[in-house]
Amino acid sequence: MSQENPSVGYYDRNASAFVRGTVGASMGEALDAFSAMLPERAHVLDWGCGSGRDSLELRKRGFEVTSVDASPAIAEEALAATQTIVRVETFDKLDEIESYDGIWACASLLHVRPEELPAVLARAHAALRPEGVLYCSFKYGVDAGVRNGRWFTNLNEDALSELLQPLFHIDRIWTSADVRPGRGDERWLNCLATKR
Repeated sequence: MSQENPSVGYYDRNASAFVRGTVGASMGEALDAFSAMLPERAHVLDWGCGSGRDSLELRKRGFEVTSVDASPAIAEEALAATQTIVRVETFDKLDEIESYDGIWACASLLHVRPEELPAVLARAHAALRPEGVLYCSFKYGVDAGVRNGRWFTNLNEDALSELLQPLFHIDRIWTSADVRPGRGDERWLNCLATKR
């Protein structure tokens, strides 16, 4: 993320509260769909792993997981909450080539500015092995800007498809309710896509 992006600072300041509020939420439906597209013992990048909740679940499903987050404070909290070791790195620093069978980017790429998303997605594409799978999710909408101390890029189906289609085949795109308690009225855009 760019230096003007306030999101990392927000998470550094609010790491404990954020982890407490998200570590118990279940991404079961999306995780089931993602897992079904991966080979056995796949290597997965949990890209923007937050509390480490999904890294832990993916490991339970038999996958090798590399957990990455941009916030040093979140990395510490994830270790305490889920025993997940987190590599501290922003999206624009991923430079691995054909290292992963899948990339799980749950509610993380939404903190990337719209003009930076193509380059970030190109990094994901390069890091995936042939026919590797990307899961990503964004708050549903067509706006972008700073809200409550964080940058949010909201996307709808058309906008996300336009971003992904040069590099990925879109296998499934769907909306869902927020899984956190009391947030069920918030809509999310989910996507599973395969590397071209």
